Amino acid sequence: MTNEMIIFNERIRLMNEGILEGTGNRIVVEDVEGNKLELDEPEEIHTFLGWKKLGYSVMKGQKAISKLVIWKHVIKKAKSENEEDDEKMFQKLAFFFKASQVEPLKEQKGV
Repeated sequence: MTNEMIIFNERIRLMNEGILEGTGNRIVVEDVEGNKLELDEPEEIHTFLGWKKLGYSVMKGQKAISKLVIWKHVIKKAKSENEEDDEKMFQKLAFFFKASQVEPLKEQKGV
């Protein structure tokens, strides 16, 4: 299962438990047997670094709403031209936060 699928399934679970809100959008999902189901789209969740890339910071004291094992892709650059880059995939525990737990990053002074 891809990270996108793992996280989407968790978002649906969290919304069904009342931890996440819906976005107001409707989405159609299809299972492996071709059955289609229309659902409310749950709000986004991201890791600490995921929110940072989007321009947000997790507020001090916030606890993750979900802990998921996801795939991490790492490339170790070759030390010389004769060697090849070493690529690895492994599973890692990641901590996820929702939008109400973050705030916009503060602008750096003098930039």
